[in-house]
Amino acid sequence: MYALTVFAAIGCGLIAGVFFAFSTFVMKALADVSTESGVSAMQAINVRVLGPWFLGAFFGSALACAALLVWTVAQWDGRASVLLVAGSLSYLLGCFLVTIAFNVPKNKRLAVLSPSARDTEGPWREYLSKWTFWNHVRTVAAAAAALLYCLALGTGLGSG
Repeated sequence: MYALTVFAAIGCGLIAGVFFAFSTFVMKALADVSTESGVSAMQAINVRVLGPWFLGAFFGSALACAALLVWTVAQWDGRASVLLVAGSLSYLLGCFLVTIAFNVPKNKRLAVLSPSARDTEGPWREYLSKWTFWNHVRTVAAAAAALLYCLALGTGLGSG
């Protein structure tokens, strides 16, 4: 339980950091360049993100959170359990589910845009606004999950 909580805290923190970078400067930089350059760059990012390192951290964290949630509910034990359940739900609902429900569909719509087409500007600006909003949500959710797991570890979880 202790090792899984450490793993989940680190994984959620890593994912929060990636999403934080997008929320604080990557999307702003893409908004500052031409539509063609921004769309092309984001399309390339959306292809590269599907590699084993990011997907391993993203899905591995979700699996760890789900396992902690099930284990904690089955073995309820006070304050640490509240923190573990809150951390798990924060990541699973606010990060994982938000990604699947909002960011991924927007990425799929972006993938079919022609960066150089005249009518791409409007959809690109809408993508920037809405995708970034949902990215803020998942950034906060992943960071909150990491914090809640650290707080659970601070309760003496697994210390015997």
